[in-house]
Amino acid sequence: MFESEQRVSDLSLLEPNTRQAVTRILHDALAMGLNVMVFETFRSRARQRALFNMGRTQLPRVSTHCYGLACDIVRVDNMRPCWQGDFSFLGQLAAKYQLIWGGDWGDPSRKPDFLDVYHIQRVSVMRQEALFTGSWYPDDNYNPYDDMVQQY
Repeated sequence: MFESEQRVSDLSLLEPNTRQAVTRILHDALAMGLNVMVFETFRSRARQRALFNMGRTQLPRVSTHCYGLACDIVRVDNMRPCWQGDFSFLGQLAAKYQLIWGGDWGDPSRKPDFLDVYHIQRVSVMRQEALFTGSWYPDDNYNPYDDMVQQY
């Protein structure tokens, strides 16, 4: 499974703090009357390459999904995943639980070049390279928005 190109949606494969935040987001979305589901959690490097080759990601070899620090959440319509509609609720809930939303990558004042409105992660964009090279991994107290403050 871990070098498979198959999609994985198992919450237990998320890093514990990320899993807890995602669980809270799912609960809050339900309380808001939104029917959502976890579409993808852990992603193998083989799947990352395949998604890159299909033009669905900008990162060719690795992503925050490969470290259990990211999750894609979509709406459910007729018991099937649905990518239609407004996903700004996900941005609001992500920020509430100290996750970065792919709709603004942690900075709502800027329009990003790449939108991924179904994606949330517990890593600021500026820390991704350190994560990918193995020189950094978030501890339990890490808040990616602290990086945003230091960046400016």
